[in-house]
Amino acid sequence: MSVTAAGEAPPRPGPMPWLRARLDDAWLETRVARTLVLDVPGWAGNDAGQHVDVRLTAEDGYTAQRTYSIASAPEPGRMALTVQRVGDGEASPYLVEEMRPGDELEVRGPIGGWFRWDAAWPEPVLLVGGGSGVVPLMAMIRERVRAGSRVPFHLVYSVRTPDLVIYTNELFALSRTTPGLRVDRLYSRAGLPDVARPPGRLGRDDLPPVTATAVPPRVYVCGPNGFVENATRHLQDLGHDAADIRTERFGPSS
Repeated sequence: MSVTAAGEAPPRPGPMPWLRARLDDAWLETRVARTLVLDVPGWAGNDAGQHVDVRLTAEDGYTAQRTYSIASAPEPGRMALTVQRVGDGEASPYLVEEMRPGDELEVRGPIGGWFRWDAAWPEPVLLVGGGSGVVPLMAMIRERVRAGSRVPFHLVYSVRTPDLVIYTNELFALSRTTPGLRVDRLYSRAGLPDVARPPGRLGRDDLPPVTATAVPPRVYVCGPNGFVENATRHLQDLGHDAADIRTERFGPSS
């Protein structure tokens, strides 16, 4: 804890305010995932990897609140969220299927100080994403491009089937036009005919050892609980220090 010159702890910041956000544009990434671009007056920006609370209010006053990662590179007054529909969820079906340009919701943030990346940091970066866990990792890739960083980036992205790959066209283009960016796609249920790796869970051989770069990388792992636990175990077996591995997870534990 930091202290003032008088030895007293500085005052805690006040609660984050809720900001009105208006949907400006939206498109489907997959049949169950949609990107929403929001105009947010008063939004000061964020760091790549952070997330926000989202609050929806029905006409009868009922509210639903969920947390979503920010998908876009930091930008004052504007952000993009990519939401994957969750079965009988209260918020995601509306966000993915019903919300239209001009509709509004509320956001609060940014949230998260550990799982973030700054373009000023010089270490190479290893990103490991499972399913919709790729969203905050994509924000880091986009920030790297926006900032003109040359830091080596390696994304290992595991998804059930090819049709569920989020950002498929953008990742394909960036991997071929952006020096220092490597993208590996892995499939756990069914793959493509020309892919040598058979479908299956993320394994130790799918991840690079700590010696793959001259300097140990910052590692970011995001996805369902079981995926994150499995990936973290493999990374440590490959020599990555636990202190260099930052994780963000969702859903029940394996």
